[in-house]
Amino acid sequence: MATTSAFQPNARGYYGEFGGAFIPEMLYPNVEELREQYLTILADPDFQRDYQQLLRDFVGRPTPLFEAKRLSARYGTRIFLKREDLCHTGAHKVNNTVGQILLAQRLGKTRIIAETGAGQHGVATATVCALMGMECIVYMGKTDTERQRPNVERMRLLGAEVRPVTSGSQTLKDATNEAIRDWISNPVDTHYIIGSVVGPHPYPDLVARLQAIISEEIRKQLLEKVGRELPDYVVACVGGGSNAAGAFYHFLDEPSVKLIAVEAAGKGIKSGHSAATSVLGKPGIIHGSRTLLMQDEDGQITEPYSLSAGLDYPGIGPLHAFLGASGRARFISIEDEPALRAVAELSRLEGIIPALETAHALAALDQIGAGPEDIVVLNLSGRGDKDLDTYLKYAEQMH
Repeated sequence: MATTSAFQPNARGYYGEFGGAFIPEMLYPNVEELREQYLTILADPDFQRDYQQLLRDFVGRPTPLFEAKRLSARYGTRIFLKREDLCHTGAHKVNNTVGQILLAQRLGKTRIIAETGAGQHGVATATVCALMGMECIVYMGKTDTERQRPNVERMRLLGAEVRPVTSGSQTLKDATNEAIRDWISNPVDTHYIIGSVVGPHPYPDLVARLQAIISEEIRKQLLEKVGRELPDYVVACVGGGSNAAGAFYHFLDEPSVKLIAVEAAGKGIKSGHSAATSVLGKPGIIHGSRTLLMQDEDGQITEPYSLSAGLDYPGIGPLHAFLGASGRARFISIEDEPALRAVAELSRLEGIIPALETAHALAALDQIGAGPEDIVVLNLSGRGDKDLDTYLKYAEQMH
């Protein structure tokens, strides 16, 4: 695991002014136990052996780095797709859940809870709980259970209990609130597997380290394919931001690599139906950390909107807030329609149907300014099976 510079959190979990742990007193022992032990456990050779073995034999890593030649011709640059869609369960989320379930076992926990938006993290959590024979409860906003029904059925088939959340906008934020309430009520036997680089310290750092396998592989694979480890651009979509954190991690201290984070602009940044936190957000506290947050004048969280269930979170992870504020990453916002068109384009040019979240990153390719000599790595974070209903509904806009 790389330990680096300014882009690592300090001892209190801050990346610049963002991060920290703002938690109710009842949760303090849980979070503190995790904070005191996570680095030691992650560095333990036995943990690393088990983690690497599961990544290889269960998840199917390393995932390929695929040169998308027809897509490259379309954009006039060299584009490589990091195929996280080929991970077991269909997205990058399982890299994190495999690591966290091993961590939970070492902490003596027997019950796992999780929150999920698009359902990919819920499926990945249910998957590792089935693998390890642990009880699994997944909180999911009722709206998301309806628009991501195949993932709900997969979780149930894997033996998880899916609890639909009917408060608030019935989406990811509300599911997270309920998961935190559950954890407060069950502090002794329960580990909360957070699915993104959000939440109180040490979660943003823990999840980033477990997802860092993505950029670790990119460096090795690029060296093999083009004779150099560093691309010119790394592009990834950002909701909370775990796939982007994983894709960026081993390039954070390489200033020659331009990092491009792509958010969901929904129906337009000024439409009132958007999830472009980097543009609309102000510093605030959500789910235990200080980050950029969409809020009104009174500090009340405003509801995010995106056609994609995985990107409509009203904040971003504190690492991403810091990457934006420090200028290390450039943020681009993409509306629903260009994202839908990008789905059709990749499907027809390369025979790969991407998740709607990932499609936002694809739709940003014509905005990043890459030239014919440049190498662009785009993190293809998930596959599109879960979004087929949405794609069929919006078929006209995809042409």
